[in-house]
Amino acid sequence: MNILKRLAKTLSSPPRSSDRGLYLYVQCDRCGEKLRARVDIWNELSPEFDGKSEEAAFYHCRKVLVGEKMCFQPIELSLKFDKNHKLIDQQIIGGKFIEKEEYST
Repeated sequence: MNILKRLAKTLSSPPRSSDRGLYLYVQCDRCGEKLRARVDIWNELSPEFDGKSEEAAFYHCRKVLVGEKMCFQPIELSLKFDKNHKLIDQQIIGGKFIEKEEYST
């Protein structure tokens, strides 16, 4: 009976959040629309090799965002990550990076 109670509790509990996403907030240069981009740091990154080892030297990701409300200008993000999937460089064309708080207002 105790096993059935534990099983029912396990099945009824909500799943744990395992969001592996990196969220970036940008603003369009042309119209000012604020956008949010999500990068799954374990599935969307492309490895770059230095030729010295079979292990990736770093990773990169390219995202193109298009707003939906005003001008539809593409905003291109170029992101570089180290071997441990930590963001080390970010560049943007067609917009600027903003803080999460600025996006929410």
